[in-house]
Amino acid sequence: MYARHLKPILNVADIRESFAWFAKLGWTKNWEWGTPPTFGCVGSGECEIFLCHQAQGDRRRGALTPLHGFEGSEEVDQGSWVYLMVDDVDAVYRHCQEQGIEVAWPPTVVPWGVLEMHVRHPDGHVLRIGQASKEA
Repeated sequence: MYARHLKPILNVADIRESFAWFAKLGWTKNWEWGTPPTFGCVGSGECEIFLCHQAQGDRRRGALTPLHGFEGSEEVDQGSWVYLMVDDVDAVYRHCQEQGIEVAWPPTVVPWGVLEMHVRHPDGHVLRIGQASKEA
């Protein structure tokens, strides 16, 4: 198999609120389907994420803040986790703070040499955002 693109699908409670949340993150609404919309797509650069209202996956917000989750815990968010590589994690972190986006884990150099942070979508999905660390 040769995969050309990967597009995760996030189960969301309110697709319009999710479009607005991603817009605060700097993503654009690429399209929506249905009246009212029940499916849609947001994009940034060449990356896209599909949003599906009340279907295709799970969404549950855990009780822990901040989170990391590598040790495994039933308290950790049960929604989807999506990993994004960017050029400047610190700039993304500042942008998230300015926009009031919940940062569940601030930029940290992890043992495998990546500067990484986590942001939490209102439905419990987590975007892990990383860049190659200058300290590695």
